Amino acid sequence: MKKVLLCLALLPSAALLARAEVSFDAGADVRIREELFENVPGLPGGGLLLRTKRGIFTNQVRFRPRVWGEVKWTTQNWGSWRIYMRLADEFRWCPEPYKNTHSFPDELILDNLFIEGKGLFDGFLDLKVGRQDYYGLYGLDHVFVDGTPGDGSRTTYGDMAGFTFHVTDESKLDLFALYDHDDTDIRWGTDRGKHTVLSGIDPTASPDMDDYGYGLIWGSNLAKWLPYQLFVMQKNTHEFEDAKGVMHPWTQRELMGAKFVPQIDEEWSLQMEGMGQVGCNGDGATLSGWSAYAGVNWKSATESAIKPYGRFGYHFMSGDDDAAEEDGGHSAWDPMWARGVNDSEMFLYGTHYGVAWWSNMHYVKTTVGCDLGRRHRVEGSCGPIFAAAQDGMGGGDGLFKGFLSQARYDFPIWLADKTKGERFEVFGHVLAEFFNPGDYYETEKPGFFFRWQVEFKF
Repeated sequence: MKKVLLCLALLPSAALLARAEVSFDAGADVRIREELFENVPGLPGGGLLLRTKRGIFTNQVRFRPRVWGEVKWTTQNWGSWRIYMRLADEFRWCPEPYKNTHSFPDELILDNLFIEGKGLFDGFLDLKVGRQDYYGLYGLDHVFVDGTPGDGSRTTYGDMAGFTFHVTDESKLDLFALYDHDDTDIRWGTDRGKHTVLSGIDPTASPDMDDYGYGLIWGSNLAKWLPYQLFVMQKNTHEFEDAKGVMHPWTQRELMGAKFVPQIDEEWSLQMEGMGQVGCNGDGATLSGWSAYAGVNWKSATESAIKPYGRFGYHFMSGDDDAAEEDGGHSAWDPMWARGVNDSEMFLYGTHYGVAWWSNMHYVKTTVGCDLGRRHRVEGSCGPIFAAAQDGMGGGDGLFKGFLSQARYDFPIWLADKTKGERFEVFGHVLAEFFNPGDYYETEKPGFFFRWQVEFKF
């Protein structure tokens, strides 16, 4: 049914192509990264809501080639349009512990396929329908990051229809509906990836916990200095069976929230955010959760290419004392579609309720950095993490999860001259994270994560 709807969405564009100026483009990128880590909290994972061991020393190299193509056209009365398609693969080489389960070619997957229209009805409507990335969606990075967290950094897509109504110059209304498949539904390749858990909580369970949702987001700017968003949405998950044969019920959650970003002056801004959840599951239990964020941001307004910046923020997500119980966790925060690496590449494995299932947390984070030019930046951050409730998942008897420190350096190797129409670029980064655990965990042994990466764009 989803494929039929996508084809129907593309049909009107075929009729418009005959009377428009059409352009075509295509390209590719290849990403190579090596990651080394040890004693990461949560690895290697013990299934749904089970206390997990520390991760052993791991060295893995990931290769991700992607190819893309697009067609654009502009009409006199119907705005500008684009059809975009991207195919991707990711295979790995793991020297330690040695394993070769992701050898090339692993599986070719449909990473993106959408139609996008802008400026329809004299600029009143924009739309985007099809498979698309969630990262950075609507500027709500505590709600939208990744539709397929189970496949790691390979993709961030989901199947979604979004419509933006520009009510005034300062106000707009966004409507969306989305569906995330827990199984890889459009793929070609080996059987290894056929049943990878993409959106579910438990990586050892059968991949049948699809989720879907829809919502409204109202955004405006009061007095030209107070941008804000008000939003309401619903998330539903299908029931699924875990590795022990236990059936887990479907869930339904409604979320209401608000985000304010006051602009104090050219350099200073604040960010305030609050969200609440209510819902139920197939067993008749009531679900709830709370999340809040408060932060202050500064970035130099100097005309120089070198621009220092800093951020200080506090992020809260509710927890549940009974989360480790088979029918517990009803008041723990559900991260919606924000299961990604916004806060940490390493600590997403230590969230315990599932990979990148951010919940049960107080996190105070200080960040300082400096933009040095195009694709050139240095940044460091650090801060303590506390559990909002003693759920027993870490194995210790306290609430202090530990102290997390990060350092990252992004650098250009070869940059294209856009004025000459060049497009070949090479750039990379190095990232280091260090986690010193507190009494929430069963061990005091620190964990570390290190990565280098080089990416080629054609």
